[in-house]
Amino acid sequence: MLSLKRNEYDTSMTINYGEKIPNNVALGEDRRLQRALESWQPGFLDWWQELGPKGFQAADVYLRTAVSIEPGGWAHYGHVKMPDYRWGIFLSAPEDARQIGFGENKGLPVWNEVPGEHRADLRRLIVTQGDTEPASVEQQRFLGCTAPSLYDLRNLFQVNVEEGRHLWAMVYLLHAYFGRAGRDEADMILERHAGDPDRPRILGAFNELTPDWLAFFMFTYFTDRDGKYQLASLAESAFDPLARTCKFMLTEEAHHMFVGESGVKRVIQRTAELMRDHDTSDVRPLGGIDLATIQRYINFHYSVSLDLFGGESSTNAATYYNAGLKGRYNESKINDDHLLTDAFETVPEWRDELPGVVEIPAINALNERLRQDFIRDCLRGLNRWNRVLEEHSIAQRFSLPHVAFNRRIGVFAGCHVTPEGVPLSAEKWAEQHGGWLPGAHDRAFVSGLMKPVVEPGRIAGWIAPPSRGVNGLPLDYKYVRLT
Repeated sequence: MLSLKRNEYDTSMTINYGEKIPNNVALGEDRRLQRALESWQPGFLDWWQELGPKGFQAADVYLRTAVSIEPGGWAHYGHVKMPDYRWGIFLSAPEDARQIGFGENKGLPVWNEVPGEHRADLRRLIVTQGDTEPASVEQQRFLGCTAPSLYDLRNLFQVNVEEGRHLWAMVYLLHAYFGRAGRDEADMILERHAGDPDRPRILGAFNELTPDWLAFFMFTYFTDRDGKYQLASLAESAFDPLARTCKFMLTEEAHHMFVGESGVKRVIQRTAELMRDHDTSDVRPLGGIDLATIQRYINFHYSVSLDLFGGESSTNAATYYNAGLKGRYNESKINDDHLLTDAFETVPEWRDELPGVVEIPAINALNERLRQDFIRDCLRGLNRWNRVLEEHSIAQRFSLPHVAFNRRIGVFAGCHVTPEGVPLSAEKWAEQHGGWLPGAHDRAFVSGLMKPVVEPGRIAGWIAPPSRGVNGLPLDYKYVRLT
């Protein structure tokens, strides 16, 4: 394996904002790479203007910007216009004498260049991850027009600019380590667009609409949580620049999931208050979102996000693991040999028109293991939502649907089951699935509630206010200064 260290001189954790592209990878010392990225930058800015947040490019937004990767020092707050946000390339601090932690190369030094035999696979992983980042910005570009408060508007834009930076992180790797092919892939990321019939995004979930704020909160809770687990597994990679890139991205991804979890919780809080104050579960006439609709949104976004992990048995995942390209979640904390040559895992299957389980080699079950980690994490947030109902003496509880429900990828693709996992015929599914998934009537109702509230301290009637403001500021702070 190659042992060259492209950025071994990079010992500082401070981000250089004196350059056109802020970075902590000593970009100025590689003029060719710098010029290539500076040539890509105008296309990115054009994409942001065309497909980024609609109608708010001139607004001053109270945003968090990375100024250092040191703990507690990587976030600087201040008002900035989003097109002027300092997107950049930030890697976590290098780990001295880091070794490969899994697979056939376990115990060898990590790579600081791309081994030729793994070039195609690594590029594929990076391109797929990179493609998701601008996709979510495109999906959410109109949401600012219906924000329930300035607080929420600011949080939306914080998520958006960080997704833009995460794209930069992947594009840097493509330019720095994959030559002409990498540069071409970086260009194509800007040519694909969410939902485009001719040039869609690579993963199906990133071509779905995010038409309203309830969908946005669900997306940031479930789909960004998939991102957490994908990034965490890539942060174990033997390719050290990729691992360091993903480790820093995870610090930003946490905010996205907070926006989702707290946003859904606030919707539930407001619904519970309306139910209590008016002694009814029918809160739609009162301007609230009923619990049944919230459950249908959960069912949809959770099931779509499950598909992002891929098939239950995967030779690609096995190849990535053996090679050291992509590990498991918290790989170093798992108590096994990190080789998986003789280990087995139980995974779901569809047998005789019924959901079942089967035992397969653990090396082929890595997608499913990561999916199960995701499911357990989703349940923790769901339990916190249910506590809101409990506190208001509401008997109903939210649940995650069966893993086979509404799936399009893997062994359950095309299978029809209820949220409880009871198999149905295609005819019964066609008759009943509208009770379990948000339909046109649900989306029309929720969309009808989406009226912008842009006065400081005010909030829409369908959602409760947050428990605290951003960075210790009051809730009536002018988080977005509108022109």
